[in-house]
Amino acid sequence: MNITPQLLYNILLEHFGKLNWWPTDINYHKKIGSDPRFEVIVGAILTQNAAWSNVEKALINLKNKKLVDIKKISKIDIKILKEMIKPTGFFNQKAKRLKDIAVFLESRYQANLDKFFKRSLKEIRKELLMLNGIGPETADSILLYAGNLPIFVVDAYTKRICKRLPIKINPTYDDIQNYFQKNLLKKYKKNEISKIYNELHALIVIHAKTYCKNKPECTICPLQKICMYNKKLFQ
Repeated sequence: MNITPQLLYNILLEHFGKLNWWPTDINYHKKIGSDPRFEVIVGAILTQNAAWSNVEKALINLKNKKLVDIKKISKIDIKILKEMIKPTGFFNQKAKRLKDIAVFLESRYQANLDKFFKRSLKEIRKELLMLNGIGPETADSILLYAGNLPIFVVDAYTKRICKRLPIKINPTYDDIQNYFQKNLLKKYKKNEISKIYNELHALIVIHAKTYCKNKPECTICPLQKICMYNKKLFQ
C-alpha cells in the first residue's frame, strides 16, 4: 500500500484536530501598529536549528522592546539584536539574516508586506533565496505562513516521515514538495490549497515531535497500521 498525502492529512487531522499554525500575537501588533506577518518572517529565521520554545523566548525579548517591526529591526544596533535572540543559538548569523531581510523589505518595498507579497510566488521565492541565510525551507515557510501563498514546506520532520511510511519517492526537498503538491492539488480547490498545505505541514511537525521521534513510539502512533518502519520494528 502506498500512502498518499491526502490519506496522511486525513489521519493526522482526525487525530490532532486543526492546529491553525503559525502562531502570532495579534494583540501585540494591533497595539503597536506593526504587521503580524513580519513576526512570522522573524520566527522562520530564528527557528533555524532551534527548538520553538527557544524561539518564543527570543520573540518575547523583542516584543518587550517593541522591536518586531521591519523598520526597527533594520535600524537596530546588531549587538543589541544578537543579545535579544541569544536563546535561539547561532545568534551572530541569525542577527545578520534578520537585519538583511528587514533592510531589504524597507529599501525595496518601503516596509510594506502587501507590496512584497502581491507578486507571483515564483518571483518572491527567487528574491528570498537570494538573501543571506534563506534556504528553501525558510523561504517556503515565509511564503506559506506569512504570505498565505500555495507552497508546501518540507522540513526534517517531513523527510523522516516520508522515509518511514510507504511513500515511494526520492527523499529530496524538491521531490517531496512536488509529490505532495501534485497529489493535493488533485483533491482540493485552488482557493483552499494554501490552508491545506499549512495544516498538513503543522500536523506533520506535531506528529513527528509526539510519536515519530528519532526513537519512535510506534505502539501508540496513529499511523502504526500503515507504517513500514513499525512493521520492520516488530517483525
